[in-house]
Amino acid sequence: TGWEQKWDQWVSAAKKEGKVVFAAAPDPLMRKHIPERFTARFGIKVEYLAGRSNEMTARLRLERQAGIYSVDVVTAGVQTMATSLYAAKMLDPLKPLLILPEVVDGSKWKRGQPWFIDPEAQYILRLFNTASSLFFMNTRFVQPGEMKSIKNLLEPKWQGKISVFDPTDAGTGSNTAAALYVQFGEPFLKALFVDQKPVFSRDKRQMEDWLARGTYPISFGARSEEVDRLQREGFPIVKAAPADAMDMLTGASGLLAIINRAPHPNAARVFLNWLAAKEGAEVFSRAQLHATTRTDVDESFLPSDIVPQRGIKYFDSYDWEFTLSTKEKVRKLLGKLLKRQ
Repeated sequence: TGWEQKWDQWVSAAKKEGKVVFAAAPDPLMRKHIPERFTARFGIKVEYLAGRSNEMTARLRLERQAGIYSVDVVTAGVQTMATSLYAAKMLDPLKPLLILPEVVDGSKWKRGQPWFIDPEAQYILRLFNTASSLFFMNTRFVQPGEMKSIKNLLEPKWQGKISVFDPTDAGTGSNTAAALYVQFGEPFLKALFVDQKPVFSRDKRQMEDWLARGTYPISFGARSEEVDRLQREGFPIVKAAPADAMDMLTGASGLLAIINRAPHPNAARVFLNWLAAKEGAEVFSRAQLHATTRTDVDESFLPSDIVPQRGIKYFDSYDWEFTLSTKEKVRKLLGKLLKRQ
């Protein structure tokens, strides 16, 4: 058949190219397992460029100005993809390169088709869709009954007891802040982020430690998988579930794209198809502890509350419009409110 012939050509040309250059999160499990499994399957090396998204985009920009094209494939979060790589026209259409039957078969995807999030539905494929709580709390200090409404957070007794992932940051912090803004408005944001005197941090590990010890028993920005671990270790931490606030959906760093003028185009095509297929998506999911957008990936190893449930309304923080307009607006607004221009 047509696809098999094309696939065999790509694989043999990829072997001649020798490697694929993959830019992704500085995650030790990803760095180990993705290259290992891909190379075992195809005999093609993966050069794994680990770095924070902003460092990676800065590097790509500088290289391009010098006429250097060193990266093939990238996974990142929505801010990086939408406001940097896509906006700067650094991506090639990905959709036409997906040819494996298990990748193009709509029944293998929870949405009935591969989920492209860009306006053309061609460039950026979403491989993760995970439910995450707006915030967590330590029940030694905060009773679940004390957080029936999101407005309870504004009570005087919680002043100085809340930690927040820096809302002027492009990732987790601005997602949460913008979701709060859309649901509850600017006065609520000011009351929570200014009047309640929360502590801001960009160190999730530190925030999780504060939450466990009760230093700051309410946490916006702790990671679900770490909270899960702390719960197993016996810490009294729960997901807050105020009746008037929606849980969020996130794609985490599970957005996939191909950089244009890729130096190893065939290896890139093989790698993209593998990562979007069952085997690659499962390796990715296990490394990052996120739920995939595929129907055939085992999810029994994930904390059950991070797999989105049918019939529950969620706030999707990876929506394109929300990312490009609302999130930026809220980031600037908070920069002003917190006097960080």
